[in-house]
Amino acid sequence: MTHALVLAGHGRYQDPWHDTAAIAHRVAQLLAEDGIDVTIRGTLPGALDGIDPDLVVVASGRGRPDPDFDGTDQDWVPFHARLEHLVASGVPVLGLHQATNTFLDSPSWGRLLGGRWIEGTTWHPPLAAASFRVVDPTHPMVAGLREVTAEDEQYLALQVSPDVQVLVVADHEGVAHPVVWVAPGPGRIVYDALGHDVRSYGSPTRVDLFRREVRWLLSR
Repeated sequence: MTHALVLAGHGRYQDPWHDTAAIAHRVAQLLAEDGIDVTIRGTLPGALDGIDPDLVVVASGRGRPDPDFDGTDQDWVPFHARLEHLVASGVPVLGLHQATNTFLDSPSWGRLLGGRWIEGTTWHPPLAAASFRVVDPTHPMVAGLREVTAEDEQYLALQVSPDVQVLVVADHEGVAHPVVWVAPGPGRIVYDALGHDVRSYGSPTRVDLFRREVRWLLSR
C-alpha cells in the first residue's frame, strides 16, 4: 500500500495563524479515502527517522525557534539533510499553503520547493470566497480544470523561481500571482498555496485539485 507522511507544523514550524493539526488531519482523511496509508508526525527533529514514505506532505509554517524546547539550528541539520535525501531519492513532495514560509533554517528547502514567502513583500487579502485560475491546462495535473473556488486566502507576491511550471494563479488588480506550481526537482515537487484552514477543503474544486496533485505526484 502507498504510504504518505504528513508533516504537521510544531514548535519552530508552527505559527499562531494556522491550525496545522486540523489541516494535517483533514489532509490525512482525504489521502485515506483514496486508499493511501497515512502517518502524521509533528515537525520535531526526529520526524523523518525510521520511515520511508512514498509521499511527503508538508503542512508547516514558521514559528519561534526555542533551543530549550526543540533544539538549535544545528540540532535540525539531520532533519533537513534527511528531507533533502528523500527528495533526491525520488520521493515526491507536496508543500501546502505556508510551506513557502517554513524550514527557514534549511539551506535547500526554498530551492527545492521553488519559492518563498518574503516577509514585507508577500501578503494576502483577508480570507474570503476566492477564485484561482488554471493557466496551463496542458499539464495532466489540471487538465480539464478551469477554476478553483474556495473560502481561502490568495497568496500574492510570493518569490517564485523562474524554473517552476506555474499551473494556477490568483488574479489581483490585473496581476496574475502564481499559487500552484511544479518545481524543477529533482523528483516531483508541487507547491499549492491554498488551504489556510479546513474551510478550504469544504470546496469540491479545491479537494479535486488536491487529489489531482497527489495522483500526479504518485504516478511515477
